[in-house]
Amino acid sequence: MFDKILIANRGEIACRVIRTCRRLGIATVAVHSEADAEALHVRAADDAVAIGPAPASESYLRIDRILDAARRTGAQAVHPGYGFLAENAAFAEALDAERIGFVGPPAAAIRAMGDKLEAKRLAAAAAVSTVPGHPEAVGDLDVAARIAAGIGYPVMVKAAAGGGGKGMRIALDERQEKIGYKIREAQLQKVPYMLVIGDREAAEAGVQRVLAASKRAGLVNMLTANTQDVATRIEQGFLALLMQGQNADEAIELGRRVAGR
Repeated sequence: MFDKILIANRGEIACRVIRTCRRLGIATVAVHSEADAEALHVRAADDAVAIGPAPASESYLRIDRILDAARRTGAQAVHPGYGFLAENAAFAEALDAERIGFVGPPAAAIRAMGDKLEAKRLAAAAAVSTVPGHPEAVGDLDVAARIAAGIGYPVMVKAAAGGGGKGMRIALDERQEKIGYKIREAQLQKVPYMLVIGDREAAEAGVQRVLAASKRAGLVNMLTANTQDVATRIEQGFLALLMQGQNADEAIELGRRVAGR
């Protein structure tokens, strides 16, 4: 058990970690930008360190400043919350080099699963069921429309690199407005996108199967949103879970393989 943890996040995310640490008797360190100096998570923590100006790129995403704050306060580990540096393999490696714990998966697992297309290829190689869809990145509207017609509607356009669900758009029929919107956004941002089939009932069932299998396997569910949020997203037509679980044990097996267990 760690005696002191630095939370590399802000707001409600950081506050939840702080509350849990307090119940466990673990001291906490908050980090904050200049704009968040009086924020609740700063006042709730046992210690706080300023890490830069308001823009996240100059504060919460600065690995060097997070590391410096951990050294200065004697934090034994860093909890990234979710978002920001939570899925940054370089961050996990930098902490490991400093002999500071990372409350999250190892860098190798982050790197392996961070790119959804690569993760899908890894899953297929491990004989794990995957969502039907195009196996390569899509960056052209005409090509996307042809692929979507071949897959069959509804289809979902999703950022291959992830992003907390913000990059997902579902198209229910052949009208191209939503597909075109995301493809054009991908072209502007040079972000690879993928097309997968969307199915509400399968996603709802998948959520329940994954949670049940996780408990059976003794693995911790590290969803970046709670199950109610997942259910809400499904009801809204935005599929938050990209799998159809014929057998959720496959998902657990993939987790074991990625983690080297």
